[in-house]
Amino acid sequence: MKTKILSGGLAIAAALVWASMASGAPQGAAGGKAPTAACADCHADQAKQFGANPHGRAWFLLTKDGSPNGVCESCHGNGTKHMEAGGDKALIGTMKGAAAVDACVACHEKKTNEFRSFRDSVHSNQPLVNCGTCHSVHGSPWKNQSLLAKKELETCTGCHQTQAGTLKDKPFTHKVGKGGFECSSCHDPHGRGPAALKLTKEGELPCLSCHAEKKGPFAFEHVTQTAGSCLACHEPHGSNNPKMLKRSNVAQLCIECHSNLGQRTLGTQVPAQHSTYAQRWQNCTTCHTAVHGSNRSPSLMK
Repeated sequence: MKTKILSGGLAIAAALVWASMASGAPQGAAGGKAPTAACADCHADQAKQFGANPHGRAWFLLTKDGSPNGVCESCHGNGTKHMEAGGDKALIGTMKGAAAVDACVACHEKKTNEFRSFRDSVHSNQPLVNCGTCHSVHGSPWKNQSLLAKKELETCTGCHQTQAGTLKDKPFTHKVGKGGFECSSCHDPHGRGPAALKLTKEGELPCLSCHAEKKGPFAFEHVTQTAGSCLACHEPHGSNNPKMLKRSNVAQLCIECHSNLGQRTLGTQVPAQHSTYAQRWQNCTTCHTAVHGSNRSPSLMK
């Protein structure tokens, strides 16, 4: 509790300091020296915003000499020539492209299971995408610890238009953006691998983080990581079919694996007496109810 109070106090104090800088209040210097020009003298709006987010606390940590520009220069570089040239943008780090990534990962390079550097992510292969594409260092509210420039769903769908259309137009979808469920519930924006999925500790799909009852282990498995996955039958973002299935007809979905067609058969073939041309045999799950696995029936009947 003391840590939280201290952090909040630092944030408020930082906000007050930056606000006073932005208002043009003179900044005293140690030893009676003449006050130094402050970045906030020109960038007043950014100074007010910056003091209200978590990075504002760095003012107390990085400016050991009392310089009001120290925290700005930690990312943008020395601004003296920039000021002397009347604000020439070529003489200051503008935080675009690779330069923005270099500045951010100078502090955010630590790699753990919970955090990865942007350099390692699936997003790093796009030269036009950098940390500032999703995050707002100056303008994000202090309560937003991720410093996202927009709401998470809006941030992600700004680039991922196909998924955005699916979530918006399909009748059966995951309710992303509601009840605490976000894109990052399944995806790690700083992660690697296919779709940067957040795999469980067992290396399974993130689906099982919520749908734990489908996980097993079962005495009689059905779809496993070796012979398919949740995505073999379900559309992850949205579908026209109930239960977010890939096919409207259950039989069509089942015989994609339970068939002698194709290069190899992943499951037993449909018995000859089960003619899928007849309507009575077209809903496999009428009998095979334990489609995710069973502890009692090898045929997944119960």
